[in-house]
Order: sequence, then structure tokens, then C-alpha cells
Amino acid sequence: MTHSDQTITDQVFDDDNKGNIDPFELFEAWLEEAKVSEINDPGAMALATVDSDGLPDVRMVLLNGRDRRGFVFFTNFGSAKGRELLANPKAALLFHWKSLRRQIRIRGAVEEVSTAEADAYFASRPRGSKIGAHASAQSRPLGSRSELVARSRTLDAEFGDEVPRPDYWSGFRIKPVEIEFWKDGEFRLHDRVLFRADGDAWSRQRLNP
Repeated sequence: MTHSDQTITDQVFDDDNKGNIDPFELFEAWLEEAKVSEINDPGAMALATVDSDGLPDVRMVLLNGRDRRGFVFFTNFGSAKGRELLANPKAALLFHWKSLRRQIRIRGAVEEVSTAEADAYFASRPRGSKIGAHASAQSRPLGSRSELVARSRTLDAEFGDEVPRPDYWSGFRIKPVEIEFWKDGEFRLHDRVLFRADGDAWSRQRLNP
């Protein structure tokens, strides 16, 4: 098989292939395969941050956008992850697709998305989700679920046809400096390849499993 006959996944794990592999293209290829094999939310990713004491914090969020600038998700900036990222704008992401026995790890700096990006994404959300963004004081103590439901119903009645984006609701973009691709191997001899940003280019290094 020639390099031209290989899939991009074959190429990245081929030690004889010295050509340039684009980690963003490989990410897209793996995500497209995950959309077929994963039952729920192939775009779900674990987001790791640290709090003011340096204690790690991790939770699942949904990937809402991506391009060569980075990987985007939206949230309430008053939430735990919002406060942590505003104070320490660095993060790690993990995509794990059990059906494919693959994972992708991403680390990098974090920036806020533009107002235009936040407005456009908020406008695309269902009305109920827009109301929820106003009703939930995310990560803050809540007396009961009935309080949240009542607040949501009140806001639903108050808003007209257009539900505005709250000032505290926007998005973060993780700008990767490292992207690691992991593929399951027999007898735990897994394949791991790490890409590191080097200016506008990416270096590639195989790692021990």
C-alpha cells in the first residue's frame, strides 16, 4: 500500500511516513467516524480547569464549534468553569470514543469568543435553552428544583418572541498547543502520537503507550 492509498489515520501511525499530517484534518476524520458509531453526543468532551487553590476541576461539555483557531464551547461565565477560566485562561480537553477505542487530548490557552460569535450561537439555540440560560445561576446553590422550574416559567412568560443573550453567557475558545491522538492496540501496545505547535506548523512525535 502506498502512502497515497492510506487513510489519514493510517498515515499518522505509519513510522515510515515522513510527510506532513494536519492534526485538524485528523480530528475532523475521527469526529466524523464518531458521529456514526457513538450513540449520544459524539462532540462531548471533558474540560479540565483549575480553581484558585490549584485544585483540578473537570466536567463534560459539548463542542459547539471548531476551526484552525481552536475548539469552542459556550457557558455561563458565572459558573465554576467560567470563573476558573477567566482567572486562569488555560485548559485541557479530552474526547473519548469508546465505540472506536480512541481518544484525543488537547491542551492550550483559552480566549473569549467575539460578541458576534456568542450572539450567533445563542440565536441558534432552542427557545427553552435560551430561557434556561437566564433562569439558571449556574453552579450556585439551589434550594429545590421547583424554584428553578418556577423561575424558568416566569421568564418564559416575560420574554417576547426574542430572548436576548445574557451578558454573562458567552463562549471560550481553547487554542491548542498540543493535540494527542490515541488508538487502542492489542496487549495494551497502544498507538500514541503527539502534535506540538511550532509557530504555524506542527511537529509530530510518537509516544510510548
